[in-house]
Amino acid sequence: MKHAGILAHSPDGSALCYLELIHLGHARFGGYGHGDVTMDYIPFGSSRGAWDRGDLASVRATLAKSIGRLKAAGADFFLCPDNTAHIALEREGAPLALPGLNIADVLADEAVAKGYRRIGILGTRFTMAGPIYPRALGARGLGWLVPETGERETIDRIIFDELCAGVFTDASRKAYLDIIARLKTEGCDAVALACTEIPLLVTPDVSPLPTLDSTRLLAKAAFDVTTGERQMPVWRGGPI
Repeated sequence: MKHAGILAHSPDGSALCYLELIHLGHARFGGYGHGDVTMDYIPFGSSRGAWDRGDLASVRATLAKSIGRLKAAGADFFLCPDNTAHIALEREGAPLALPGLNIADVLADEAVAKGYRRIGILGTRFTMAGPIYPRALGARGLGWLVPETGERETIDRIIFDELCAGVFTDASRKAYLDIIARLKTEGCDAVALACTEIPLLVTPDVSPLPTLDSTRLLAKAAFDVTTGERQMPVWRGGPI
C-alpha cells in the first residue's frame, strides 16, 4: 500500500482528514488496516502574515518545505486538507517534492458524479474570492455561486476566530445554515464545504442543501490511492 503524506496547514481540518483516512482503512480491512500515514504541520501562524499581505510565494515556500519533509519521511504522495492553501500550491514555482491530489478537482469530480449543476462555495475569504473552485467547477461545465459580501465576512470571521481554534457554537452554525438556505434560493443545488473545518460545524443532517465535504472527499481519494484503486496523482504544484 502507498504511503500518504498529509500536508497540514490548519489543525482541526487536517486532524479530521487524518482520522477519516484511518477509519476508511479500518472499515475496509478491519484491524486498523491501512497504508502508512505521515502528517507534517508547520504552524499556520508562520504563514498568516503572508496571507494577509498577499505574499503567496512565501506561503508556497512554506508548504513546499513541509512536502519535502513528508518525502523524507517516506511518503509517496501528498494531500493537503486545506482549500485555501491550494491557491498558493497552484501558483507557478518549482515542482513540489511529491505529487499530490488537488482538493478542488476531487470535489468537482464528486459534484459531477452526483449530478449537481450549481454549487455554492463556502470557505475562507481567500477561497471564496480565489480561482481554484471556478477553475475546477468551470472545467467540468458546472456553475458556482459565492455568498454576498457581508456573508463572506461572517463566514471568514467564524473560520479564523472560532473553527481554527476548535470553537463550535450553535450561533455560528445557524449563521452558516442561513447563508446556505439563501444560496438555495439563488438556484444552488449543493454546497461545497470548501474549508476543511466547516464539516465540523455543518453536517449533512442540518444543511438546507446537500453538502460536498472537501475534507472527507479528499481523505477518500487518498485512501483509494493508497490501495491502488485510484491512480497515483501526477500534479506537482503549479497551474492546472
